Amino acid sequence: MAAAAPSTPASAQSQPEEPIAIPSHLDGIAYLYGHPLLNSLSPPLHSTVYNAFNLNWQQIPLSSVTGTSATYPPPYTKSPSIEKFLASIRSNPKFVGASVTMPHKVAIMPYLDDLTEHARQAGACNTIFLRTDASGARQYVGTNTDCDGIREALIQNAPDPSRFRGRPALVIGGGGTARTAIYVMRRWLGASRVYIVNRDAAEIAAIMAEDRQRNPDPNAQAPLIPVTDAKEAAALEAPAAIVSGIPNYPPKTPEELNARAVIQAFLGTASTAAKQQGVILEMCYHPVPWTEIAQLASNGGWTVILGSEALIWQGLEQARLWTGKDIVGTPGVVQRVKDVVTKTIAERSANKSSL
Repeated sequence: MAAAAPSTPASAQSQPEEPIAIPSHLDGIAYLYGHPLLNSLSPPLHSTVYNAFNLNWQQIPLSSVTGTSATYPPPYTKSPSIEKFLASIRSNPKFVGASVTMPHKVAIMPYLDDLTEHARQAGACNTIFLRTDASGARQYVGTNTDCDGIREALIQNAPDPSRFRGRPALVIGGGGTARTAIYVMRRWLGASRVYIVNRDAAEIAAIMAEDRQRNPDPNAQAPLIPVTDAKEAAALEAPAAIVSGIPNYPPKTPEELNARAVIQAFLGTASTAAKQQGVILEMCYHPVPWTEIAQLASNGGWTVILGSEALIWQGLEQARLWTGKDIVGTPGVVQRVKDVVTKTIAERSANKSSL
């Protein structure tokens, strides 16, 4: 599939480009493609899996920090262009797969040989894996394991996952996480409708337009319902599942304050906590895993699931696609990954608090 090269933001044009390393001592090479990647937990997650299976593999980030530790935020290298990256992996016999993050998750899609339904419905690709076609040629396929991550984080940690079916769901945000969550709520959770709350009306309009294009039959999917009024939110049937995909900072603008009021109306208060039966997946875990939204939800009686859970499950699905091994079914591997991720997040949170 041919496509025009994505434009590079002006702020990144002066940054040096990260070289694509192909270490000779490794048997398998995965990449983490995007920038900036300072806080990514993907490399330690995948290293844990590779070590568990005695694989001489490594995931290499294609964006690193330059300058001194006294510079904050630090200057970054930029990831190579999509054309250069794909040319490199296509000629690299050691390539096993890639995690794709911003700013390439959408732009890379037209360049790949095929896309899974996950990638098409989520509107983004966060994973490249290899597949052999009928002629024996290698295909580079894009998928979206964030779908698996959100689904498993909700199902594995909900007191009663059956309560999701036939109930409303709520998605907070207007980016890629929101799009992925909508797909999950419809396909696996059986939501009756999906409420959307976001500060930016244009982002919601874009989600609605894309959804109509992908799913032209309005009766075939749970309807999307933007909610912009706190009183309306309080009067609606309560959602059974919530996914929040917004950064952790206090609302300041009128749009942010209004969105927060709508969210608060959905979450309820301590006086209504006994009535709540739902769960919320808080996707933001940096710089600290417990966010303002998490605290509001906890106060309202919701079961809070940390975003690191979604990170873990999407990474495990990536590892399954790349290694061909039963990652989840192999005793001890999931717990080892969880321990590494939990420990790393705790250390980073402590370091952030000490600044």
